Amino acid sequence: MSHVGVGPRAVMRSVAFLTAGVLAVPALAGCTSEDPSGKPLAEQDVAAAARARIADGGTLRWAVDSVPDTLNAFQSDADATTTRVVQAVLPSMYRMDETGSPVRNADYLESAEVVDTEPKQVVVYKLNQQAVWSDGREIGAADFAAQWRALSGKDSAYWTARNAGYDRIQKIERGANDLEVKVTFSRPYADWKALFSPLYPKDVMGTPDAFNDGARRSLEVTAGPFAVKKVDTKSDQVVLTGNPRWWGEPAKLDKIVLRAVPRDERVSELVAGELDLAEIDPETADEVTLAGAPRDPATGTPLMGPEGSPAPGPQGRSAAEALRSWAVANGSDEDAAEEEILAREERREAAAKERRRQKALSGFEVRKSLEPAYTQLALNGSDGPLADERVRRAVARALDREKLAEAVLKPLGLPAEPVGSHLALSGQPAYADGSGALGQQNAKEARALLADAGWVPGGPVKKADEGEKAAGAEKDEKGDKGDKDEKKSDGDDGTYIVGEDNKNGGSGDGGNDDAKDDAKDGADRESGEKLSSGKNTAQGGAPGAYAPKGTAAPAGSAAAPLAKDGKALTLRFVLPSGPGSEALRTVADRITDMLKEIGIGTEITKVPDESYFKDHIAAGEYDLALYSWPASAFPATDARPIYAKPVPAADGSLNVAQNYTRVGTDQVDQLFDRAMTTLDQKEARDLLRKADSRIWAAAGSIPLYQRPQLTVARENLANAGAFGFETPVYEDMGYLKKGAQGSRPSAPAGSSVSPSASSSPSSSSGS
Repeated sequence: MSHVGVGPRAVMRSVAFLTAGVLAVPALAGCTSEDPSGKPLAEQDVAAAARARIADGGTLRWAVDSVPDTLNAFQSDADATTTRVVQAVLPSMYRMDETGSPVRNADYLESAEVVDTEPKQVVVYKLNQQAVWSDGREIGAADFAAQWRALSGKDSAYWTARNAGYDRIQKIERGANDLEVKVTFSRPYADWKALFSPLYPKDVMGTPDAFNDGARRSLEVTAGPFAVKKVDTKSDQVVLTGNPRWWGEPAKLDKIVLRAVPRDERVSELVAGELDLAEIDPETADEVTLAGAPRDPATGTPLMGPEGSPAPGPQGRSAAEALRSWAVANGSDEDAAEEEILAREERREAAAKERRRQKALSGFEVRKSLEPAYTQLALNGSDGPLADERVRRAVARALDREKLAEAVLKPLGLPAEPVGSHLALSGQPAYADGSGALGQQNAKEARALLADAGWVPGGPVKKADEGEKAAGAEKDEKGDKGDKDEKKSDGDDGTYIVGEDNKNGGSGDGGNDDAKDDAKDGADRESGEKLSSGKNTAQGGAPGAYAPKGTAAPAGSAAAPLAKDGKALTLRFVLPSGPGSEALRTVADRITDMLKEIGIGTEITKVPDESYFKDHIAAGEYDLALYSWPASAFPATDARPIYAKPVPAADGSLNVAQNYTRVGTDQVDQLFDRAMTTLDQKEARDLLRKADSRIWAAAGSIPLYQRPQLTVARENLANAGAFGFETPVYEDMGYLKKGAQGSRPSAPAGSSVSPSASSSPSSSSGS
């Protein structure tokens, strides 16, 4: 998830991740006395500590997925590491708080308010008088104006990813003094707090050449607690050091090294002592947890396995197996005895190696929360069976979203509630469970919808001509050729990021070869309820969300394949095949089983990571797919391109923006537009909740669960880990002073505190 201020404004919605009971607010929020936004399902887990407990100095070696191609967050190839760097080195007028809401960043901004709405909306920013760029120049109106001109969309020489919000500005000028910036809008803009986070110096934004090329591999002028020392593509790392002109609380760390480490290699780097902080997969989390578990004093083996299960005995063998081994090794069969003695020696060596590995990992701990992003099932409504909204709704109503959420989150000890909104997550102001517009899981209703659409069980199926596919897969040719795509695969989840198709990711496996070698062994709903029959009795219920009255579900057809016009109802389910994808594999398999219950077949196809998004999702070469979108503090601006109705382009193609399901309505677009222009926050929330209700009814995207966020950190590393909604506070990260953590180990050499602290440090290599 992006965290530049309140989320990097350029890439917040141009980047998509791949990757406690039933919510009880089926009606639109704002219609009940109870706040439907609820609370965040999980708090951040960063080992929070007061600055007084943190030693001065030290290096934090932080694993990232890549060395960024650009440090300009407003360019299309900006990525998550771009975000990390920008958060630490550039101003943001607003940051994200624990509820995913924007809050003023006092280090840069004393105040900001709308001072006029007629005839134009005017916002006045009063800047912190201490705020200066690293070259000594004050941050001021010239920087705001340069960024507006670059991102306004009026000059095509600037290679910008998007201009949302900046295109609504009419002029920017100096206010009453040098510390005031006066911004006048040509049209009302509700999400004005989304602007100027981050803020680049005029040196970067002032000309197209500077914008396009000047901030790709370096940032000479910065204004954060850290500065960019170097972007080292040979060593695959970005080095940040303290900014001597920083006026806020001084950074505790001397240096942050962002190292590009593939996810399936991170556990080996942790064992080798080369990392201090990394996002990890569930398997690595289990291993780290086990390494820190209480041990048998005699054998050194953990007393309990993951999730409290009994741990295996020495060398991972049961008592019976050990007794049998001893008997064979000391038996009369000399050949068998010799073979067993050699095997026992190999097992002892492997066990010793595993103990060393676990000892190395015992200085780490797992920190977990929920990422500010949700995984969805995308239904491509451009053509084929899913072009019929009744089929899409049938698919949606076949899903038990609670069970899908539990499959991913429950084993991790995280809250397993299905997501109820496309536009916000629980705890955010715009959140309300709008899934009632579609209806709860109901296989009988789903089969009735399919019957109404003409799909019947056991219908005649014509023998397909060569190259002809079942319904739902016929449009795919490119995805089925060659040996790169594997059909009926096991799938794979990963942290899949749109625009980063060639980069590793994932909260799934991560599969570590070293670990294996070492171990060896729609419509507005103001009120109403649904009866047990599944029929929508709410006033203004989404038209067509349910089968027409009197449509009977075919009796006894729960598992009978459906067909229409001689073609079986089979949907192509496309998944990435890269490492770290067990979570999506689990979800895809369960969805397949749920669809089978209503007669829908699926053809699972694994495709290479590098082609998954570009050649399949963005190109529309799929029927069903799993990927994730980040949450936004500004859904009216950021979510509109994702759910806007596709429009024909001049060349005859379909301009889908970021709506890769190709499903949209004019009503949703109008609600977004109204929410973007009202300055009444309550009205904006109500409009967004109505838009979400209509998106649910259209059934192009089915939110499933909030993504898990698993990190491993050194036990004495404070204020870093699973950040949840909140923007990281880089100047507060550091290692606890000796004695501040009880019996926890001090930082190792490569990440230790400075000589002024209690232990002697040495910088990590290459930094």
